[in-house]
Amino acid sequence: MSISTPNAISTPNTSPTITTDALIIGFGKGGKTLAAKLSAAGRKVVVAEASADMYGGTCINIGCLPSKSLILSAEQARRDGANSTPETREAAFEAAIKEKRRVTSMLRDKNYHKLADQDNITVITGRAHFTGPHSVEIATAEGPIAVTASKIFINTGATPRIPDIPGIHTTPGVYTSTGLMDLDDMPQRLVIIGSGFIGLEFASMFADFGTAVTVLQHNAEFLPREDADVAAAIRAQLEAQGVKFLFNADTKAIAPAADGGVRLSVAVKGMTRGASQACDSTPAGTGNAHTDITGATDTTTTTSPTSNPTDHATMSHVQTKPSDDGEPRFAEPAEARFCLTTDAVLVATGRTPNVEGLHLEAAGVELTERGAVKVDELLRTTAADIWALGDVNGGPQHTYISLEDYRVVWSQLNGSDRPYTVKDRKHVPSSTFLATPYSRVGLNEREAKAAGLDYVVKRLPVAAVPKAQVMRRPDGLMKAIVERNTGRILGAMLLSVESHEVINIVKLAMDLDAPASTLRDMVFTHPTIAEALNDLFA
Repeated sequence: MSISTPNAISTPNTSPTITTDALIIGFGKGGKTLAAKLSAAGRKVVVAEASADMYGGTCINIGCLPSKSLILSAEQARRDGANSTPETREAAFEAAIKEKRRVTSMLRDKNYHKLADQDNITVITGRAHFTGPHSVEIATAEGPIAVTASKIFINTGATPRIPDIPGIHTTPGVYTSTGLMDLDDMPQRLVIIGSGFIGLEFASMFADFGTAVTVLQHNAEFLPREDADVAAAIRAQLEAQGVKFLFNADTKAIAPAADGGVRLSVAVKGMTRGASQACDSTPAGTGNAHTDITGATDTTTTTSPTSNPTDHATMSHVQTKPSDDGEPRFAEPAEARFCLTTDAVLVATGRTPNVEGLHLEAAGVELTERGAVKVDELLRTTAADIWALGDVNGGPQHTYISLEDYRVVWSQLNGSDRPYTVKDRKHVPSSTFLATPYSRVGLNEREAKAAGLDYVVKRLPVAAVPKAQVMRRPDGLMKAIVERNTGRILGAMLLSVESHEVINIVKLAMDLDAPASTLRDMVFTHPTIAEALNDLFA
């Protein structure tokens, strides 16, 4: 059942009230799975979703699946040479967006009807907020609906974190990942603020489409949580695709450019150059365009300025950081200021739990210092009979973790003698879908060393894997960390074609406490990428 149209409520002068067994706020993976399970058990369920565009949750609408659809289309465009001319690039991009919209629309419709067509489930489209410990008001297009529920589950996901940069909210052409995946026209130049894995996926994707991509990283180290050799290999791959990086770069302001693009004022620490006009004092679109900043004095070895800004974001108006008396200052920390002009900007600075407007305090639900809903190992909030599932509770932001959260909650509702808890969860893998996918599970070498473990490092170049050569995809490396005396697999990092499939084999071995020799001696089919595990763990 759905309440989302004017005809659904026939009492406009009185707020309808619904009493139900369970209320689920948010149509994400954990919530929708729990709703179906509760319904099958005979419980009455209300699912409140703020937007009709989000039935099914983040993953199928604005996250995992649409981005992977575009990534596959971009890879195809690169392989076919469709990214070589402006005309073929535009056609390839237009076809990719059309296919992405088809896929998401189909999945959204299936997810909606999977719940709304069940007699025990009522889907209400509207924004919910707590009015008491077990009461919620849902603001729909037809007016408010009051819901009272014995048990409430918060599944509202996360939302992009937007840094406090002047002009970032008001300048056309500045996007989060959601907006950038739904453009009608492909940007010829793209600047990405942030070099985390979300930003890098988009950098790789748009580079494959033929966009000139520049990534701004606020500090000096690329992927600081990864091992240095792995990070270097990922960076080299992206640079081979044409992606440019500018490190120690802080965006100070964003404004419209005269040509209809976007102008960024960027300060780069560790770089000096003779003073010029300030970016902020120069009319948009004027001045020393196409300045090649490779002539700047680079005082750090990690700053990698664009070598040919004519092909990427246009940089101009270089200015050193002045001292108090107004004269240029070259003592550390040196800083150069650039105007950077581009067609589009992606803000990829992370995601934050989506709790705005929920009025959690009315229910006695507390937040953590990082703004997530505070939960215990059973995902119970600080209020009785209220749980939080998925990204909103501050755990790993993966749709499969939201599904895992469902398992934690359901184990408490189905009469289990010993509920499944977050602490029972083992070895969460992850994959980043670059041109060569990067997947990892467990500890990397940096973490194993910090933990004081006695370990050995196993390495294998992907070029040594026959299937990778057959696929003409020999780039990358495989790396594993094994405890020296026990043979226990501590972790694995796979920068390899099909790594997103192979990593699950490693996770399974780790979950079963199988030693590295199990994968070393396992019989795999041939030729496959998975059989590389024989050699990696040898």
